[in-house]
Amino acid sequence: MIKMNSGNHSKHLEFTQVGIEFPTPKGPFCALKDVNLKIEKGEFISLIGHSGCGKSTVLNIVAGLYQATNGGVLLDNKEVNQPGPERAVVFQNHSLLPWLTAYQNIELAVKQVFKGKMSKAQMKEWINHNLALVHMTHAADKRPDEISGGMKQRVGIARALAMQPKVLLMDEPFGALDALTRAHLQDSLMQIHADLGNTVIMITHDVDEAVLLSDRIVMMTNGPSATVGEVLSVDLARPRDRLALADQPEYNHYRHQVLKFLYEKQRKIEPVSTQHKKTNPKGKNQVA
Repeated sequence: MIKMNSGNHSKHLEFTQVGIEFPTPKGPFCALKDVNLKIEKGEFISLIGHSGCGKSTVLNIVAGLYQATNGGVLLDNKEVNQPGPERAVVFQNHSLLPWLTAYQNIELAVKQVFKGKMSKAQMKEWINHNLALVHMTHAADKRPDEISGGMKQRVGIARALAMQPKVLLMDEPFGALDALTRAHLQDSLMQIHADLGNTVIMITHDVDEAVLLSDRIVMMTNGPSATVGEVLSVDLARPRDRLALADQPEYNHYRHQVLKFLYEKQRKIEPVSTQHKKTNPKGKNQVA
């Protein structure tokens, strides 16, 4: 079985004056401006902020899907300017190929990354190992249309992990899952992160999720020209137990700090239709 090098927490991902503009009929739109951030190897970073604050744009720049207009990103002192297997992305949508089984979807990624480096037996073991990490071994031979939305997302996560990326990029990976499945996968992700030691950057709208999972929480200012507002270090011992943390003053202090930034320092008032008032079924501790 292949093991990820755990590293020694040396800085290896660096944003320097990152900014990006998109053309519009009315002229350039500045989505991000002067984003500066240094991330250490093995850190778990959460990005949080209101809609339109550029969280997904930051993730897409790291993934190499967008090119920064200003500044740039370095990974291990190499400029990030195109997609690569060392930066695997888990999108909100699972993005599985519908004609392939769960096993085959993961196998396709593994073959691309480890071609000629694994025997057939090693590849089979590695694919099954990653299916087991997300508790999907029982559905290995099922196609996406034969499994639930939550199960599809779990396969997408397994596929990304199977590529053994240096940086795992996650765009609200648990947003579409029910509460119990979400909690289970959060716990699994914490264990996987502890075992593999790779760097994780995750977008979330859930304050509790950010505090539970993160080493640092990067809070983004509202757009346009969004940037890093504050960075909160979460100094809670690992491994973390959600039930034990719920009663800890430190845990609630971190929650309060994030909520204060979002709802006081970066308060965003959305227009509400007089005919169709929207509600948020996911709870008051999530942001739009």
